[in-house]
Amino acid sequence: MNVPVNSGAQRQTPLASAPAPTRVRYWVIVFAVTLAVITYIDRVCISQAAPAMRRELGLTEDQMGWAFSVFFFAYALFEIPSGWWGDRTGARRVLMRVVIWWSCFTAATGWVFNWISLLVTQTLFGAGEAGCFPNLTKAFTTWLPPAERVRAQGFMWLSARWGGAFTPLLVMLILAHVSWRWAFELFGLLGVVWAVLFFLWYRDNPRERTSMNAAELALLPRAEDVTLGHGKVPWRRFFSAPTIWLLWAQYFCLNFGAVFYITWLPTYLHEARGLDLAQHPLLRPWPWLAQNPQWVKAVLAGVPLFFGGLGSLFCGSVSAWVNRRAGSVVAGRRWLAGCGFLGAASCLALSVTIPDPLLAMLVMGLASFCNDLVMPPSWGACMDVGGKFAGTLSGSMNMMGNFGGGLASIVIGYILLWSHHNWNLALYVAAGVYFLGTFCWLGLDPVTPLEPAEAKRG
Repeated sequence: MNVPVNSGAQRQTPLASAPAPTRVRYWVIVFAVTLAVITYIDRVCISQAAPAMRRELGLTEDQMGWAFSVFFFAYALFEIPSGWWGDRTGARRVLMRVVIWWSCFTAATGWVFNWISLLVTQTLFGAGEAGCFPNLTKAFTTWLPPAERVRAQGFMWLSARWGGAFTPLLVMLILAHVSWRWAFELFGLLGVVWAVLFFLWYRDNPRERTSMNAAELALLPRAEDVTLGHGKVPWRRFFSAPTIWLLWAQYFCLNFGAVFYITWLPTYLHEARGLDLAQHPLLRPWPWLAQNPQWVKAVLAGVPLFFGGLGSLFCGSVSAWVNRRAGSVVAGRRWLAGCGFLGAASCLALSVTIPDPLLAMLVMGLASFCNDLVMPPSWGACMDVGGKFAGTLSGSMNMMGNFGGGLASIVIGYILLWSHHNWNLALYVAAGVYFLGTFCWLGLDPVTPLEPAEAKRG
């Protein structure tokens, strides 16, 4: 019998295995992380520079409160338009334009000469930053499979918080060499560099990136499911869905409490916790720190945002495990968000009662940690519920959150003015609003899409 020479080789050669998916999509997370850092550097630097600005410009507490607030109000008003803009035209052009816009007005903050000019620059700065997170969420919806989106949100908000956490130290280092005016100009340059690099790399359709292989493309959602194009946003469904109203309400409560960490906290440390840090037992081994309490206060000002970043990372990492233990994604997200609100309210109220400033800031850091347990479930809900309208929905949610933040900045300013600097009252009010946010998640459905067709496919 004649046996073909290559028959044995054919029998022993295994079938070629399918290639593993490439990881090009993770560059979107890299760009989101770096922009998140830049946004919080740009918005937190004014809180650290506020004492010097108040002295030079002659501003009162309520005037500084309005300067903080107009940023949030403008941010809120432009959230839906910028989110809708990204849904309609894609995140690429929108992000490039808004990042350059707000970077210019970050720099312009260093050129202000009175209260009115400060209000104008902060308003235009806030209008620009409004396009950031809705369009990053749109990019995640387009470039990432559903299983990776909440974790990506966790990494993004970790980076945002840590960018803000280290900004007080960064500002102190810069202010040691230049004026606060030059500091704003330097920070504005960061966003321009990011916008150019992002525009050159990013594509609204991942399939235009030839470096992605077929296996990775198969993981991504279909283009028609996440691209709005010239379709109409179902505004009636937005305003009639209980889920949307509850998303808005809980994010209003969340930002009302959280805004303190990026606006009034340095002033709080200076006025309410301004004891002689040189006498603190933990600082005695480091005489330089004891003799330079401004550096200690800069570190303490970053503690809440540092812990907040850990909260976002923790939530993004354990969300899948919590969902399995709770029995569903709905129950898992409700548990994480509910525990976050309760923990934030309790820890913020507790920090008021602690006389030791270092320990009090540690407890306030735990409040911020709990605050950020709510972030990934909230933004994950926008992606799952919104679908092709993820940019618009996340913009509307962030709009309500920033109305809460803007209101809180004004309320705190007037509480300080009318109560002769009763900081405890201001923090108790913030803790109470945190507590109200817990109830929003009891009936919130964070997974069912607005579009019935998407629900059927899911």
